[in-house]
Amino acid sequence: MQAWVLLGLAGVAEIGWVLGLKYSEGFSKPWWTTFTMVSLVISMTLLGWAGKTLPIGTAYAVWTGIGAVGAAIAGLYLFGESANATRLACIGLIVAGVVGLKLATPG
Repeated sequence: MQAWVLLGLAGVAEIGWVLGLKYSEGFSKPWWTTFTMVSLVISMTLLGWAGKTLPIGTAYAVWTGIGAVGAAIAGLYLFGESANATRLACIGLIVAGVVGLKLATPG
């Protein structure tokens, strides 16, 4: 169970560095650039630790899924991106895939 917690935290850190990447405006803003880099290191470190126990393909897919869904939802709220039905359905499919991988993977 600890590996899944680490993986969840890695996914949250991934959302952080993706948002930091947007706010850094091409690494032109020092604070946001630093935030992006620190979040990236934390995310990769936690993913690596989770990958010691979980199958790496599953860990990577779940990690990217959490990041993709989190970034997409943040885009809706923070950047006014489109919330049309097709986009929301696709986000739902990613969530379903992440949940499916969790249910299909022991540990």
